[in-house]
Amino acid sequence: MKENYMVCNCKQVSYANIADAVQNNTKFDDVLKTFESVQKITNCSTGCGGCHQKVLDIISDIMNGTAI
Repeated sequence: MKENYMVCNCKQVSYANIADAVQNNTKFDDVLKTFESVQKITNCSTGCGGCHQKVLDIISDIMNGTAI
């Protein structure tokens, strides 16, 4: 289940936006590469950077199948 809470307030990126961007990746082998892709798609963590770790955690949970 995707929750629709704001993860990146600066760029108004929700959990669902990040989950959708992760699903657009063809490979699920590297969290940091996936983060870069998600960042390009959503612009998350390009403002103050305060959500950087939250975004990484969400991507990691989705890739490991432990997402909300």
